[in-house]
This record gives sequence, structure tokens and C-alpha cells, in this order.
Amino acid sequence: MKIGVLTSSRADFGIYLPLLKRLKEDVFFDLSIIAFGTHLSSFHGGTLKNIKEAGFEVKHTIESMLLTDSPESISTAIGLTTIKFADFWKQYSTTFDLVFCLGDRYEMFAAVTSGIAFNIAFAHLHGGETTLGAIDNVFRHGITLSSKYHFVSTHEYAERVANIISSNDNIHYVGALSLDNLSNINLLSIEQFRNKWGVDFSKETILMTFHPETVNIKNNVTYAEELVSVIKGNPLFQFLITLPNADISGTAVRKILIDSLSHNDKVYLIENLGSQSYFSAMKHCSFLMGNTSSGIIEAASFGKYVINLGDRQKGRAFGENVIQTQINISAMQSAINRLSVLGSYKGENIYYKKDSAKQIISILKQIIINEK
Repeated sequence: MKIGVLTSSRADFGIYLPLLKRLKEDVFFDLSIIAFGTHLSSFHGGTLKNIKEAGFEVKHTIESMLLTDSPESISTAIGLTTIKFADFWKQYSTTFDLVFCLGDRYEMFAAVTSGIAFNIAFAHLHGGETTLGAIDNVFRHGITLSSKYHFVSTHEYAERVANIISSNDNIHYVGALSLDNLSNINLLSIEQFRNKWGVDFSKETILMTFHPETVNIKNNVTYAEELVSVIKGNPLFQFLITLPNADISGTAVRKILIDSLSHNDKVYLIENLGSQSYFSAMKHCSFLMGNTSSGIIEAASFGKYVINLGDRQKGRAFGENVIQTQINISAMQSAINRLSVLGSYKGENIYYKKDSAKQIISILKQIIINEK
């Protein structure tokens, strides 16, 4: 079975990783990785190298990202990505039996919708989810409508996909694929992490990723400034901050964080930790703070609480470890004070289902059998 995998960023590659390993190891599959988006952007760390360092060959690269992040630039990048992939699908539309796509990024949306006219059989991971504070919500549902197969992370999302596509066909509840990483990645010890990144987790540390809200964009600068004030107002904590992806206002948020915190000896600003180091940081940190889906989906498996900021992730299914907080100084400080005394989270992870990648592999083989 000839499988293509569309990966546009450090985030989706880390989620794909358990599935990519199984596809690579199984002679039943012929794997082709198609890298584009911020993977090819030096401004965002040039994460193409992370794919190669993980032991995978990148068969195809498509470059279409702009350096700026205004609404006009994002729309232009969508158009350019669509045009670039029109040429790609023209050449390779008959190459793949199935092409995986993941999530809700605008560049992923462009790559997928460009393939509709070529009748590409797309398989979408993480469809049905909702993020009302981000325009990604529209892109995610558009990718769902463009896809033939759907691998969802909860029963609730399976029902939503069924509503979107007006059918129950080809919808598979497999859990959150990224959680397979927890049993497959050798996590770094506190000493190993300190030697690699210079961050000492024997001290109380908050792990943070903060992205701009792309629906209500006018408040992003204020939000970033409020966040900086809270960070500076909590000197008893270290803050390990991974910088935002390419989004509307992402550069403005990034600039405020760098300009305000780069000389603060309690703050570590890192472009890209990679899966091993990111999960290691999640294991060793005191708790998480920000507005990224990884906190909502993965943190509970490490027994960590999460302060989820603002509306970017509004609409997702939250576990009991997630504390929803508005982005203002008093609300954020109150949440930090609360988590400072709570300790570890002891509940379940609502996104966990055992052996997600193995389930997907079995379904793919069944697809081939059924089509024959």
C-alpha cells in the first residue's frame, strides 16, 4: 500500500511519529513523506532536519510560506500553497493509495483542498475537534469534508465528523495518536535535559506555549504583554517557553516574548524542543500554561495540570486537569496560585486509547482487503 504523509510543522510531525515508525517497519507499506510549511522555514527553526534526524527520508518538499503573518500574507500563503500542490498532485496523483493529513493548519488545508480535483484519497487525523478562538476551526472542518477516511480521538469527535460529512462511513475512533509516543520515546532525565538545554527541572518550572488567537486578533499584543507581566511577577518559578508557530499576529507575540524576556535568567525561550525533549519537559515540569492543544491532549498522561488561556482552544473536550482562565493578570495569577499547591493530577486522560498507531495500521490493511 503506497502511503503519502503530509507534514507541515514540528507539531504535526511529533504527532505522526508513532504511525510513521510502524509504516516504515512494515513491508506492507511504501511510505513517502511530503514536507512543506514551516518545516522549510529557517525563521521557524528549519525543522526538516528533525524528520531526517528521526531516521526518515523526505521524498518530497514543497516550499510556499511567507515570512510575514498579516491576514493578507496568510491568505497569500494559502493561495501559493494551493498552486504549488496543484502542480504536485498533477505529477503524483496516481502515486498514492492514500495520503494522511492532520489537524487544522491553513497550509494543510491548502494542500488538501488542492487535491480534491485529483480525487486524492485523504485520511484525516484529529477531525471533528473545535477551536472557536482560532480560524483553524474552519480549516479543520474543510479538511474533514475533503477526506475519505477519518481517524478521530474521542467518541464525541466521531459524532461531529459524522454530522459534518452526513455519513457514518469510514470514521474510526482510535484515540490521540501522539499518546503512543509515551511508551515509545526514551524520555530525558533531569540531568540529561539540563546538559542538552541548560534548563534545570530540579527547580519549579512552568512549561508554556502561547499562540495568538486568530479570530479575535486585535487583543493579541495586550494578551502577550499581560502574560509577560505574570511571568515577571512569579520569580519563584522558571518558565520554559516554546515559541509560537506561524499564525496571524504570531510575529508580534514572538517579538514581545523575546524583547521582554530574553535577558531574564528565569526564562528559557526555545524555538523547537522536538518530541523527546518536549515530552521530557512535560514529565518534569510543575504544570503547563498556555493555549496549545498538546497540553489539553497529552498533559493528563503525565499527571500534570494545565492552565488553558483564553479562547483559542474553546470548544475542545477538556479533561478535569485543565483549568480554563482568561488572559488577564489577576486571573492568570489566581490559577498559578491554585496549581502551586495542588500537586499531581490523578485522573484519567480522556484522549487515551491503547495502541492508536497499531489500530490505524490494522484499518489500513483492512481497507486494501475490502477494496480487492
